[in-house]
Amino acid sequence: MTDGNPKIVVRGLCKSFGSNWVLRDLDLDVAEGQSLAVIGGSGTGKSVLIKCIIGLLEPDSGSILVDGEETVGLPPHERECITRKFGMLFQGAALFDSLPVWENVAFGLVQSQGMARLEARTAALEAMNLVGLDSDIADRSPAELSGGMQKRAGLARAIATRPDILFFDEPTTGLDPIMGSVIDNLIVKSVRDLGATALTITHDMASARRIADNIAMIYEGRIVWHGPVAQIDRSENDMVDQFINGRSVGPIQLQVAV
Repeated sequence: MTDGNPKIVVRGLCKSFGSNWVLRDLDLDVAEGQSLAVIGGSGTGKSVLIKCIIGLLEPDSGSILVDGEETVGLPPHERECITRKFGMLFQGAALFDSLPVWENVAFGLVQSQGMARLEARTAALEAMNLVGLDSDIADRSPAELSGGMQKRAGLARAIATRPDILFFDEPTTGLDPIMGSVIDNLIVKSVRDLGATALTITHDMASARRIADNIAMIYEGRIVWHGPVAQIDRSENDMVDQFINGRSVGPIQLQVAV
């Protein structure tokens, strides 16, 4: 991957749920052609951030530019042109139980792009092969697949439309360390082969180190550090140091019920 101009620019992003402020004047750049991992503990705002960027949540205030175009406040028919640039691997894969594997993979091709089913099946099988899934499982239900295979199917769905931007929501959650490494390697290969920009949210530092060019850490709704993955061990940021080393004592205070 090479350095590039910002593909996504977030400025002053705020989001609350009632009196609970989750994002607080957050700024973040995602460079074109780069893979950025946003790390942080549970409840720090990672998922809310990614949902605001892809349009599942409307922020209370702030700006989100994608390829220089403001997306906050866009009406649905205009936002669709933006979301067609996106592919996403959801936490837990989020496959539709009522559809066979190939239809899950082809979902965006059929529903968003209007591709004919026969052509979509061919494209789905190609995407499945790219992530190491044999075509003989195409007509199986997701329930017949292991957790790792479901993740692969979710990744195949994310890349099937050949998006410009890929989002990964906790891609290694629920996987053993070996399968987590396999999925991470597939993510790196998929992003590289597509020439895509990638944004991952994760609390798994081993995963972040494998897939990211750059890492940003979020805490209490703000980005507290952003830099190359190679520099994170010498970030000189006490919160980053505490998080990546898993220390219970430090500036990050967890609320633990007793």
